[in-house]
Amino acid sequence: MGDVVGKAELARQCLSTGPEDGSERLRSIMAETPVGLGEAAKIKRQRRSLLVAVTILADVSVIVLSIFVWSYGYLSAVMEAEHSLLLSAIVLPVYLAIAFNTGAFQIEAESRRILPLWRAIAAMFYSSSGLLLFVFLTRTNEEFSRVVVTCAVISALIGLVLERLLMNRWSTYLLGTQPFATLCIYDRVPMEQKAGFSRISAQSFGLTADLSDPNMISKLADIANDFDRLVIHCRPDDRESWAFMLKSLRIPAEISVPEIHALHPVSIHLRAGRTTMLINTGPLQWHQRALKRAFDLVIAITALLLAMPAFLIIALLIKLDSSGPVLFRQPRIGLNNRQFEIYKFRTMRSGQLDLDGKQSTARDDPRVTRVGALLRRTSIDELPQLINVLKGEMSIVGPRPHARLSRAGGSLFWEVDSSYWHRHTVKPGITGLAQVRGHRGNTFHEDHLRLRLRSDLEYVANWSLTNDFYIIFKTLGVLSHKNAF
Repeated sequence: MGDVVGKAELARQCLSTGPEDGSERLRSIMAETPVGLGEAAKIKRQRRSLLVAVTILADVSVIVLSIFVWSYGYLSAVMEAEHSLLLSAIVLPVYLAIAFNTGAFQIEAESRRILPLWRAIAAMFYSSSGLLLFVFLTRTNEEFSRVVVTCAVISALIGLVLERLLMNRWSTYLLGTQPFATLCIYDRVPMEQKAGFSRISAQSFGLTADLSDPNMISKLADIANDFDRLVIHCRPDDRESWAFMLKSLRIPAEISVPEIHALHPVSIHLRAGRTTMLINTGPLQWHQRALKRAFDLVIAITALLLAMPAFLIIALLIKLDSSGPVLFRQPRIGLNNRQFEIYKFRTMRSGQLDLDGKQSTARDDPRVTRVGALLRRTSIDELPQLINVLKGEMSIVGPRPHARLSRAGGSLFWEVDSSYWHRHTVKPGITGLAQVRGHRGNTFHEDHLRLRLRSDLEYVANWSLTNDFYIIFKTLGVLSHKNAF
């Protein structure tokens, strides 16, 4: 027993060294004994609880501090204490109720930020809206200072952003890259090396998928008891037996099926008594399409009206610089892999235009005119695509459309990665997630395309209007880019 306690204490010490330093020592301990195996999982659960408790306290402190600072700084000494307490008593309960209900304090494993930031901001926005509704219904607007309320809400929002960013940095140190403890059990199959996951061999612990032995189910429950998730890797013939055993556990349990991985299913469904795999969710839902289309039209119409004088000046400069049309039209691949004609300001000499996209533009390309070089460097040549947006062929935000013969490292785009076609389930965009991450310009190497494709598929899978706003905002910082030539 003393040896087991010693191993458990050593596991605690390994975790305290941080997410990287003690990982190797910890894995060796966790592979030796069930108690040592679960001790690290217990510590991780305790640290998650600590992280959530500190985050709740920090959120409350930021909101209360914002209210009190502005109340004491703006109001008279007679009003400041009563005003601060009343304002806090209204805002805080609403904020906490919304934050808990929307999962603002819920730790997420599949996110770059373990603690969600936007949910906290949304909770603060809704709680301040609730305050306005309360004031309107109770007609107590004279009891609240509009200056204090406005400044306190803005300060609280800024404070929540900074506080959540700080908490997420601390969470990485506290929990490592995997906030939840996952145990992988390998039953007579090769053991894989997966960072952040605990791994054991079923045979080393005397585990078998034997439904006739009740002790096996009990032993499995004891080993997995302290973990947050269990994954079984076994041979196809043993999956049914393992599935039966896993249904008796109190934690989420999965069975690895490598054959399914090649199909890349979105989810699993049960239909008419049959299990099916959802391979494609199809286009956005009708309300999402309507929302995105309305957003596109508002932005495109506004931008075209504001940019019309600039359009005329640019058109004049292009005509003075070289002969040929002002606009360049080229077939591009769009929604549902159908072609459409994209509009751009002409930046090359009219006799050297490449309609099929066979030849990528190089740095200091002799085909590019003097005005064209400036337009390309500042991305102004893309502005006529606002017309494509009005026509419904493009969106403001989406994967960039490519010419059908575009190449990466000498290979056609779809030859580099067949999932290239999957990016066309939404309309192409004037800007996109790949562009704001710096993946733009020529594709001299195949990896240049793969990086863009990864971002494009991420955008398609996680579309939201909030993401579109974020990408537009980030685009302002990459209008001029070293790869724009």
